[in-house]
Amino acid sequence: MGESFEDRDLSEATFWGVDLHGAHFRDVNFTNATMRNVWLVNVDIDARIEHVVINGVDVTQYVNERDPWYPLRAMLRPADPDGMRRAWSELENVWGETIDWARTLTEAKVHESVDGEWSFVQTLRHLVFALDKWFTVPILGAQFHPIVLPNSGSDGLDWPGRDHGADPSFTETVEVHAERVARVRAYLASVTERDVETTVDVLENGTVPIRECLYTVFEEEFEHNRYATRDLAELA
Repeated sequence: MGESFEDRDLSEATFWGVDLHGAHFRDVNFTNATMRNVWLVNVDIDARIEHVVINGVDVTQYVNERDPWYPLRAMLRPADPDGMRRAWSELENVWGETIDWARTLTEAKVHESVDGEWSFVQTLRHLVFALDKWFTVPILGAQFHPIVLPNSGSDGLDWPGRDHGADPSFTETVEVHAERVARVRAYLASVTERDVETTVDVLENGTVPIRECLYTVFEEEFEHNRYATRDLAELA
């Protein structure tokens, strides 16, 4: 099994004669990366695209025009609080549509896994976890909700307030997620540039600027909406 690099700072590193075939990259920052004499064969890239040049050809516009998730994908790291408010409003809109779609399915269906992935209810429970970890607890000083569902890498940690036996219904999970989402909306309504530059302590991740906490919340909501709609299409 290949070596795993997680939460490592490899910025400015040089890879020379390195074999990366079959490698997986998740939540990786390739900003200002330069690749020379590389083989890009059967490569699947899912990313925010800005000024990407391949073999001297800028493919940015071509890719973004054909990306059904653009421009929302480009809104996830806004430069200022106004951009954060716009991004969150759009994320709320897309999740509203997705939850309405899920309401058309039976209770059994929204608890059903597709290809071994989280069910729709589990996905929302994980988003409650992400919201609590990166926003509710460090920024508001509140507590984790009992239904939180951590990702596999964090599942073994002792998250205060978590109920390991929780098995919430679709309705309960939607209500908890909606309440967390409303808290973010209320916070963003009056947040300032100075606010987002202050730091907070995030369990498992240490001291983090509030800006980065919010970016993480935005990205979690975006990515898991994509996964949820993919699986809802199968379930429907």
